[in-house]
Amino acid sequence: MKHFILLFFILGFTCGFSQSEQLADDYFKRGEFEKALLSYQKLYDKNKGNYKYIYKLVKTHQQLEQYDEAQTLLFERIAKSKNPAFLVEIGYNYQLKDSLELANSYYEDAIRKIDENPVFAYSVAKQFQDHSLLDQAIIVYKKAMQLNPNQNFNIQLARIYGELGNIEELFSNYLDYIQVKPTFLNNAKRAFSDFVSENNDNENNKILKKLLLKKIQSQPDIYWYDMLSWLFIQEKAYGKAFTQEKALYRRNPESLSRIVDLALTAVNEKDYETATTIFNYILDNSQDIQTRLTAHQYLLDIETRHATKKDLKLIQEKYLELFDQYGNYEQTLALQIAYGDFLAFHLHQPKVASDFLKNSLDLELSLFQQATVKLKLGDILVFQEKFNEALIYYSQIQANLKNSTISQEARYKVAKTSYYKGDFEWAEAQLKILKSSTSQLIANDALDLKLLISDNIQEDSLHTALRLYSKADLMAFQNKTNEGILLLDKILTEHKGETIEDQALFMQAKLFEKNKQFDKAAANYEYIIANYRDEILADDALFYLAELYQDQLVEPEKAKSLYEKIIFNHEDSIYFIEARKRFRMLRGDAIN
Repeated sequence: MKHFILLFFILGFTCGFSQSEQLADDYFKRGEFEKALLSYQKLYDKNKGNYKYIYKLVKTHQQLEQYDEAQTLLFERIAKSKNPAFLVEIGYNYQLKDSLELANSYYEDAIRKIDENPVFAYSVAKQFQDHSLLDQAIIVYKKAMQLNPNQNFNIQLARIYGELGNIEELFSNYLDYIQVKPTFLNNAKRAFSDFVSENNDNENNKILKKLLLKKIQSQPDIYWYDMLSWLFIQEKAYGKAFTQEKALYRRNPESLSRIVDLALTAVNEKDYETATTIFNYILDNSQDIQTRLTAHQYLLDIETRHATKKDLKLIQEKYLELFDQYGNYEQTLALQIAYGDFLAFHLHQPKVASDFLKNSLDLELSLFQQATVKLKLGDILVFQEKFNEALIYYSQIQANLKNSTISQEARYKVAKTSYYKGDFEWAEAQLKILKSSTSQLIANDALDLKLLISDNIQEDSLHTALRLYSKADLMAFQNKTNEGILLLDKILTEHKGETIEDQALFMQAKLFEKNKQFDKAAANYEYIIANYRDEILADDALFYLAELYQDQLVEPEKAKSLYEKIIFNHEDSIYFIEARKRFRMLRGDAIN
């Protein structure tokens, strides 16, 4: 019982102190310095050994321009304490009184005290930092590290150099810290990402590259190759990153996971040439069946993207050779799904594709594996316009894997299939549910399709234009690009001025891009920007037109102007962050 009472008393005492300090801090923040002074004085009188209260008292006196009172308090404290941080505060008090000569003498005295006892380096340097006396803080940190090599202030120095805009010293100090503590590598990458750019001509990129190459030459540890690879990835120079990753792999040949990740990044960024090189390297160096199958699958997918009709037969033969080698078992399921997609959407053999994947369902599969097959089967049946059968597969996924991401994707496909069928009310009902999907991508797609339906369903009771549009959308899904373009032309002619017009122009622009008819795509985007500037697709048209000018039409100044319009006129756009990043890159800035 006595212990309980003592604990209760201690907790009550601590709580009272905490509340009093909070009250004093609130007074200070509101500029009620007389009240803050009284509160801090009471706290200090009860606990004169607490440095925090001393500094807060001094700071409050200084806010009230009571410099002599602050000075008296500091001199009393320095007489009892050996901590030279108080000398910094005395110097700063003189600085506030415009006695710069006296201020500097105290600053120099505080720095000299570090020679006598380096243990006070952090508190002295921190006091300098608190008063933005950064040059003095640098001197203290460097002196302390010379006097006692066990003390490491590289992180503090790096941050100060960042404030001063000395990027080379910032990089250098972070790298020195990594040398002592390699586990800090990922933290350093996060810090560096504020200073490097996609542009390899950026001065900061050049500085970091130079420092890393020096480190590799003098001390070729793995973390320097890792950091250099990371820098090349920021620049989207995946071939150069691959060179560093190979060097890392030679030192640790147990895992190819980093190289696989790099290959996937190159694919996502559409650097298919580098991705192909990396996947071939993986095949040359991996004995793991699953890794090899992944490499083969991506290589075939890349080949398919660039294949002529003549090439498609050769690609099919490669698929079949892989099935001969590895079998049609559970381990090749991802390859089987990819082959089903290839048969349907590239060889235009949907019946063969669906029969093939139905055989895959006879394997010993988990519910999730079954769902991945059924999702692709449903897509192929939609391709064949066998909508009801497709809906059965999608619905089975929803029933078997409730609330999972793949279940939400299946629900979206149910809605999209209903929309293709012209059952717009049912599709809209499903899409309302998906607006709150845990997958942001599904939620965004659901919202876009719902808005399309709700914007156009009221205008015509027969839904004539919307039916034509959904048919064109289905043609786009079926890779019937030219037919889709012609059907959209019909909408633009027969339903000109209706709410569907900007949507039809936008879809047609995307199909023109697929056909590499970039000038026609640009004309559609420009029409949307000129005539629908206040509508929902205005920022989409600006962004995709900017991309066209940047990547295909090689007119970077026009691209920059369009990105700038998104920044200033569409702050709530999903493209805002990417537009700002690309605008700054085209302008030659460092990208934060």
